[in-house]
Amino acid sequence: QVQLVESGGGLVQAGGSLRLSCAASGRTVSNYAMGWFRQAPGKEREFVVAISWSGFDTYFADSIKGRFAISRDKAKNTVLLQINSLKPEDTAVYYCAAKTETSWTDTTARNANEYDYWGQGTQVTVSS
Repeated sequence: QVQLVESGGGLVQAGGSLRLSCAASGRTVSNYAMGWFRQAPGKEREFVVAISWSGFDTYFADSIKGRFAISRDKAKNTVLLQINSLKPEDTAVYYCAAKTETSWTDTTARNANEYDYWGQGTQVTVSS
């Protein structure tokens, strides 16, 4: 089993930045691909960004490309999501998730159903 705990969310003004962290415990996630998803009130959960187990391959949602950056620290079993130039429409609960790389493509990386483990989420609120 893998437990994922997100942190770093909060209230920030538009144009500001946040760094979200996803800490994994239990089985090591160093061989898992990791993704971030978000869910705004009244909307479906949507893909944000994903990173392969090696850290060399990343996929970004078009809506956040250029503003978000993902990185992973295998030694610390942690994945970081740097969010810059925040917009009110970025307001959502942000979830990190882990998946095995038995099938790792642009399509599967963006599909929430492909992920095996999920955190509880951290709230990000952007004021205008």
